[in-house]
Amino acid sequence: MQKLFDEVASLDKRCYDEFFLSEDILMEHAAGGMAEYIRNKFEKNSKIVIVCGSGNNGADGIALSRLLHADYDVCLFYAKKPASKMALLQQKRALAIGVRESAELEACDVLVDAIVGTGFSGEFSKEITSIIEDMNALDAFKIACDIPSGYRFFADVTLTMGALKKSMFLDSAKDVLGEIKVLDLGVSRDIYEKESSCRVLDLDDLRLPSRAKKDSHKGSYGHLAIASGQMSGASIMSALSALRFGSGLVTLVGFEKIEIPYTLMYSHEVPKNATALALGMGLGAEFSALELEKFLDNSLPLVADADIFHMQAVLDILKREDVVLTPHAKEFVSLLKRANIADITVDELQKERFKYAEMFCKKYPHVTLLLKGANVIIGRGNKCFINPHGTQALAKGGSGDVLSGLIASLLSQGYSPLDAAINGSLAHTKAALHYSGADYSLTPDDLIEGICKL
Repeated sequence: MQKLFDEVASLDKRCYDEFFLSEDILMEHAAGGMAEYIRNKFEKNSKIVIVCGSGNNGADGIALSRLLHADYDVCLFYAKKPASKMALLQQKRALAIGVRESAELEACDVLVDAIVGTGFSGEFSKEITSIIEDMNALDAFKIACDIPSGYRFFADVTLTMGALKKSMFLDSAKDVLGEIKVLDLGVSRDIYEKESSCRVLDLDDLRLPSRAKKDSHKGSYGHLAIASGQMSGASIMSALSALRFGSGLVTLVGFEKIEIPYTLMYSHEVPKNATALALGMGLGAEFSALELEKFLDNSLPLVADADIFHMQAVLDILKREDVVLTPHAKEFVSLLKRANIADITVDELQKERFKYAEMFCKKYPHVTLLLKGANVIIGRGNKCFINPHGTQALAKGGSGDVLSGLIASLLSQGYSPLDAAINGSLAHTKAALHYSGADYSLTPDDLIEGICKL
């Protein structure tokens, strides 16, 4: 896991105040890290254009030009003329050794975006917007210095300074960041970074279910009960994924006779030996309030998904202790309104996903939230985890039902709600990444089959 921060200005200040590292030293290390990346990837004499802004992000780019000047065909193009103290100093240094400045954006092998960094929060002028559009149109390998400017520059790699920032993991940033690499700023990340309650999950953080005890039976690995409603296919997919992920027994609980796979069981009530519940997937209108009350008349750990977020019963579910909620954006907006937290649109949510997830977790610190999206947010109390490994292949009906089954399976096997959400999410995305077919062809059945190969 890697730490994640709202901002890094306070971390930079700590370097100045506690480690006696000047702003100049940090900038030289940032430029040095970018230069090392370029030297390792591109041959000498490659054409490199660095597009700079007027502030310290631009100063990073100017410093980079100086470090590469002797070995590469480097030129600087200013989206805005240097204005900050460090930008003016770095320009003076670059010009002293003969770095070339260009009045226009030139064709190149490598294009570096150093217009603005994380400190920028305004709107671009038409001129800057046009420059970024021209940069995106160039046939070059594209590098973002710290972040892609305004999250409008489409980078092949983002070389970010010191630590990871939350803004990099908004869904809207997923298409522009490319690969992310963190550069040290004169001290290792372990020293530069302070404590953070938010983490980015790595794929190797996945902890799969274990069956170490030989003297065991199906009851040793949990019994999951899943509410099967109007659209029974959704609950069946959840059930099959749960069975594949290790639950010893899986029972669909419903009130109509339906055809189910022979590996599953069916009942009109929650089995007495059930160890976890899941509901919401394809629930529709079949379950009455009385039937839902009966299904929930216990203290078993629970995964709630899909249709339940549009029902009044979700408020009762929020009172339970061991609960994992797995809404997508539209469902979460409905939940926020129903819980009297916020009345917002999906667009407003997507712009500030962290803010609204934190608001929910503050009001319901005992509930585990998994907010689906291009970057999954998992929160409980003041803890926050990001799973950034999802792909567009998962944008398919039924993939969320598989996820609910994975999480519920781990709950049935004794995982805590938070650990179940983290590991279920990682298994879900890892199975998708391992899929060898075309990204448009992944189905829930493929995901379920892929679970056995993790």
